[in-house]
Amino acid sequence: MSGPGAGFEYPRRAVTWTKRDALLFANSIGCKPDELHFLYELHPNFAVFPTYVNILPFKLTNTDVIDFYKVSTSTPIPGVPEFNPQRVVDGERKIIFLKQLPTSSEGKQFEIWTKIIGVYDKGKASVLETETSLVDKESEEVYAKMIGSAFYVGQGGWGGPKGPSAVNYPPPKDRAPDALFVDQTSEQTSLLYRLNGDYNPLHATPEPGTKMGFGGIIIHGLYSWNATAHGVLKELGGSDPQNLREFQARFASPVRPGDKLTTEIWRTGEVDKDGFEDIRFSTKNQNGKAVLANGRALLKVATKRSRL
Repeated sequence: MSGPGAGFEYPRRAVTWTKRDALLFANSIGCKPDELHFLYELHPNFAVFPTYVNILPFKLTNTDVIDFYKVSTSTPIPGVPEFNPQRVVDGERKIIFLKQLPTSSEGKQFEIWTKIIGVYDKGKASVLETETSLVDKESEEVYAKMIGSAFYVGQGGWGGPKGPSAVNYPPPKDRAPDALFVDQTSEQTSLLYRLNGDYNPLHATPEPGTKMGFGGIIIHGLYSWNATAHGVLKELGGSDPQNLREFQARFASPVRPGDKLTTEIWRTGEVDKDGFEDIRFSTKNQNGKAVLANGRALLKVATKRSRL
């Protein structure tokens, strides 16, 4: 790693969650009664939906709502300008799932460890790329790694490096998708999702989005990301959390309350030694505009629907 900020480590932070948190998350991303193992705490195979780990850097140990702007002060990064966290949106997100989360954090001490991969100057914006690990504090066992980029809108031009070219994972050309699913959002979608712990006013009231040029409220990018992960796992992975090894996508455009999202999924036939297949996907709104691009998952494809 090289360049301003690369290798800098943020202070480690404790995180906690309960079974109720897991149930709320599953409901908020669209899990249905035929996936009761994500929705009913007494189910014999009750499990946390694997991408719940996305929520923990926002939730931390909080059990009530927080003032998002007040707590969003950024830790100074050596050699990098101080960015305004009130003008940040997600760029891309990838999770590598190493170990199934317990249904609650009770009895263990979990922390998130975050380090800077790079800080890049894109002219009209700056991009902060990080790697965040969910770690058992006592054993230092890593449960998941999250690699993500954040765009600080209107905060570029400080002379930093432009950064490396992105790796692309295009879907197969000239071939119909192997699976498809539809997610109809509503005015309540972001209001429900924010109760997981991401209380950014951008997703609840129109003023922040208007100032940022979005024209009003937009739905959390991570809602679309997580809801798409749910759809991919349900359509091809039998809704079995053990069947998801990696999941990633680029945030291509905002989603507004009421948008209808359609995800097309392609199998590539490329299977690793552990049986995980390279899956490609893309998500578009009702106007055919991409909202999630560069979609890729490593997934064990279920030959038949799992009876969980």
